[in-house]
Amino acid sequence: MAKLYFRYGAMNSGKSTSLLQAAFNYEERGQRIALAKPGVDTKGDTAIVSRLGLRREVDFVVAPQDDLREQFTAMASGEDPEALLTHVDAPPVACLLVDEAQFLTRAQVDDLLRIAVLDGVPVLAYGIRTDFRTHAFPGSARLMELAHSLEELKTICRCGSKAMFNTRRVGDAVVFDGDQVAIDGEDVWYESLCARCYLEISGGQLG
Repeated sequence: MAKLYFRYGAMNSGKSTSLLQAAFNYEERGQRIALAKPGVDTKGDTAIVSRLGLRREVDFVVAPQDDLREQFTAMASGEDPEALLTHVDAPPVACLLVDEAQFLTRAQVDDLLRIAVLDGVPVLAYGIRTDFRTHAFPGSARLMELAHSLEELKTICRCGSKAMFNTRRVGDAVVFDGDQVAIDGEDVWYESLCARCYLEISGGQLG
């Protein structure tokens, strides 16, 4: 039986790089893969972009209201109503890889499990476990509940310990208020910290 895998880690733990490496490994062996990302993640537009500079276009983008399994089934079968050729014959998909999976809805994570178990396609989902206030993202929480396999991708704090939490910064200021989702870019950026460094910066507060 195919399985649902959740590979998670703090910011800068190499999640997108690991995903793209996994995609390369499948394709090097002549197997077809599918790449997806939530539309909430506007960084890179319709591409997966790693911090090492690697970039690759996805096969489909998932909006919050989308039926993910329906999207995957259409893509896997070669259907594309927006293309000049609305159908092309295609080999079966050997693996679905999803970046920034924390931004999926709980229902969409349920679809990932259905794709693995009912459709027989392994699913590798990569994402962040908690936000800048140490609260679980809905997609990550559901993946923790459903995934057959959980794997932590590790990175280090400024002090050298294992980083667990993500602090949000606007300029040089650390902030603990705001929307759960704010994509890092020109004004907002994130730093991965261990529990001790996070508590020191937050004044001992969590959430």
